[in-house]
Amino acid sequence: MSNTSNTSDSQSSSNASKGKRKDVTEEDEELRPMDVLREARAQLAELTGMEAESVSSFERTEDGWTLEVEVLELVRVPDTMSLLATYEVSLDPRGDITGYRRVRRYERGRADSRKSGGR
Repeated sequence: MSNTSNTSDSQSSSNASKGKRKDVTEEDEELRPMDVLREARAQLAELTGMEAESVSSFERTEDGWTLEVEVLELVRVPDTMSLLATYEVSLDPRGDITGYRRVRRYERGRADSRKSGGR
């Protein structure tokens, strides 16, 4: 009987120490860029209902991360006439989306006509 109670105590102790290690690890460990990209794409797709095609810009900022994500907004035939959009996505240091906005909309087959130095 005493062996059973010791097992329960040691399991509780083991689980408590695992919990402490996890908390410390989450605070101290930096997110890897690929993890941030994957999470941002998944979160944006969930929020907008549109799948991200690519990430065209990725930057670490004081407040977390900023990405520009290319999204297919409207499928057309032929595919070169489909509408894509660039979304600017902001994430906190943990990789959670704090905001997004569409900054550009264009046809897949069109080259960028913006002049350098401005949007």
